[in-house]
Amino acid sequence: MSAAMSGVERPPAPSARGRRFNGLPFVAPSVTILLLWMIVPLAMTLWFSAQRYNLLDPSVAGFAGLDNYEFLVTDPDFWASLVNTLVLVGSVLVITVVAGTLLAVLFDQPFPGRDVARLLAISPFFVMPTVAALVWKNLLMHPIYGVFGAVARALGLPAVDWFAQFPMLSVIMIVSWEWIPFALLILLTAVQSLDREQLEAARMDGAGPIAQFVFIVLPHLSRAISVVVMIETIFLLTIFAEIFVTTSGGPGNATTNLAFLIYARALLQFDVGGASAGGVVAIVLANVVAFFLVRSIARRLEV
Repeated sequence: MSAAMSGVERPPAPSARGRRFNGLPFVAPSVTILLLWMIVPLAMTLWFSAQRYNLLDPSVAGFAGLDNYEFLVTDPDFWASLVNTLVLVGSVLVITVVAGTLLAVLFDQPFPGRDVARLLAISPFFVMPTVAALVWKNLLMHPIYGVFGAVARALGLPAVDWFAQFPMLSVIMIVSWEWIPFALLILLTAVQSLDREQLEAARMDGAGPIAQFVFIVLPHLSRAISVVVMIETIFLLTIFAEIFVTTSGGPGNATTNLAFLIYARALLQFDVGGASAGGVVAIVLANVVAFFLVRSIARRLEV
């Protein structure tokens, strides 16, 4: 019997707009907390960047306007730290992408002990940055007690004081060692999703391993490489622990990146206003880089 014949009216079906916002009361608290978690520190950073605020001298106070930014951009240390940041990020990206791609192709091949080798190759990613820096500083790169120094002396060569002679290279080696496993994980997953029929067809057509890698594997990995570059770039812009433990930004400012410069301004020079101005610049730089990287990845996904 229909609803009209029985005299009972069926309740109207909820509209699409009503269904769309049914979950809003449940997600609103978490979204509100996340917004406050982001907006409050950002607002405080912007406020302090326009103030004269010194941790040791309370008499240094008042509105500074753009003076902190002017002092920052006219400071040679700022431009040196910006160059060091770009060198560090670019070098680590090149090393991790190249090494991760080669290791992903290697670990995709069957060989005895492959599972153990994969586990050993991925394990550095789970080591805390401070611990990794201490291991490299004291066990590997120390000119007297380190493994590299012992190998050099065994070969009749002088031991190298890495953090004094090649400070930036040393930091790049440590950070690359930490991030190669991440690139390996992403790229190995992409390699395993490759259609084996394409490789078999190319092999039957006479393509060698190098041709298969260049014309089939690399194009297939392009999206995965873009994801690796985007995620690593965002995190590499904030590298701090490795520099703090090994070189403390030195010698001079040879390894001072933007994150360490902000730390030095705030907690070594006690200039909270100048450090906040540097933080605002770092936020703008990270967002600009993320904007272009996300656009690049979105363009690749549309293809």
